[in-house]
Amino acid sequence: MHFGQLIGFLALVISLYILWQIRQIVLLAFAAVVLATVLSQMVKFFQRFRIKRGFAVTITVVIVLVILVCFFALIVPRIINQLQQFDNLMPMALERLRAWNNWLENLIPDQFLENIRGLRYLTQSLQSWFNQLINNFFSLVRSSLSIILGILLFVVLTIMLLVNPLPYRQGFIMLFPAFYRRRVDEILSKCVIALTGWIKGTLLTMSIIAVLSYVGLLILRVPLPLVNAALAGILEFIPNVGPTLSVIPPAILALSDAPWKAAAVVALYFGIQQVESLIVVPVVMKSQVSLLPAVTLLAVVLFGSFFGFLGVFLAVPLVIVCQIWIKEVLVNDILNHWQSSK
Repeated sequence: MHFGQLIGFLALVISLYILWQIRQIVLLAFAAVVLATVLSQMVKFFQRFRIKRGFAVTITVVIVLVILVCFFALIVPRIINQLQQFDNLMPMALERLRAWNNWLENLIPDQFLENIRGLRYLTQSLQSWFNQLINNFFSLVRSSLSIILGILLFVVLTIMLLVNPLPYRQGFIMLFPAFYRRRVDEILSKCVIALTGWIKGTLLTMSIIAVLSYVGLLILRVPLPLVNAALAGILEFIPNVGPTLSVIPPAILALSDAPWKAAAVVALYFGIQQVESLIVVPVVMKSQVSLLPAVTLLAVVLFGSFFGFLGVFLAVPLVIVCQIWIKEVLVNDILNHWQSSK
């Protein structure tokens, strides 16, 4: 290895190490890029009416802020109130579930007891999981200062990218050789289209899932329908894993009321997911890049392991961007033009 190659290799290793140390900031920057990409479509809409970009950005930011303020003023207080009730009801529900387990053990003959002892371990695991969740929530509240700083960084980056995105895009393109820069610009445009379609479809899907869950839980008279519906809508952002996790809290609360309600809640969520898969997704996700379910699931697990909570929520847009770059650069530009030498 020549001296220049050694220096280049060391520079690459050092760069990767630095990126790994600041991975949370890099993910926040990527999230800002995704949000700025989506909001820029609204800015372009206002520019069609011959409104200058600066004023169009201001209108867009004001609209987003109004929506957030209305959400926090109307919905968040009710969610917080029901979360406090949830904190009181969940231990009682788990205790009742444990009591039913003991009742079954006394009722069923000894030779069949081993088949249902797993339920006791399940309730114990759920109790410890719930306690851990509550403790993590309070830890999250205690670390609210770092969260606020992260949110401020995210907002400032988003606004800066939204006001004047061209220099940042050109700076990224300049990292590539001159002969390939036009091609990189085309790939970036495809990423913008894919991310915009994905976020629009995802937000619409989350809203539909939340509304259907809320109506269904109200009909079944399950406690805390608003919190459970909001949880179902938020977890819809995490494919495969999120919808499965969202059914656990309402099912436990329903089980504390009546066993048939728990089965009804599971059936309700299963039916909602079928409606989503067969009707909602094919309609609202037409412009989204098709992702293999196994790849998406692995991405959620891997990014969650490496990057934590933020990695889970950004797994899908990261996979979308990576898939486009792999398809366009590796497959279309390299492998499809590979000629074997004879």
